[in-house]
Amino acid sequence: MAETIDRVVGYISDPVISEKLHNLSHQGTVEYVVIEQKDTLRRRIRIQSDCGTECLVAIPRNQTLSDGAVLLLEKDRAIVIRLTAEEWLSLLPTSIEVATELGYFAGNLHWRVRFDGPILLIALEGPEEDYLARLRPFLESGRAKRVDHER
Repeated sequence: MAETIDRVVGYISDPVISEKLHNLSHQGTVEYVVIEQKDTLRRRIRIQSDCGTECLVAIPRNQTLSDGAVLLLEKDRAIVIRLTAEEWLSLLPTSIEVATELGYFAGNLHWRVRFDGPILLIALEGPEEDYLARLRPFLESGRAKRVDHER
């Protein structure tokens, strides 16, 4: 049977909810739904918990799905969201001008990016090869290079 979820009950950061979840976890009745970062922007989603419960989620626009969001909290069980770890492509531009050009290029493609010092980080929301193919002119010309970067 599917659970229809029409709102986020709260978050595990709430002390009252945290206490209830702690008690339920001792009974083994806390279920987790793992979603990707890109799915946090969705208002309607069909997902399945680690225990096999199908959840039909349709939340209001003023609520968001996030790590630790509690979708269901009953006296005998709960369903909580966990986010997968995000993967990032790390690039080191050779200059501020190239960094600006790369940022503009990524923005036109609607890629999520952020800078960590001189490193441009691009959130991977698809196969890495697809991103590298689009970035080939920057990489082959030496204007940017791929680097390993601890986030």
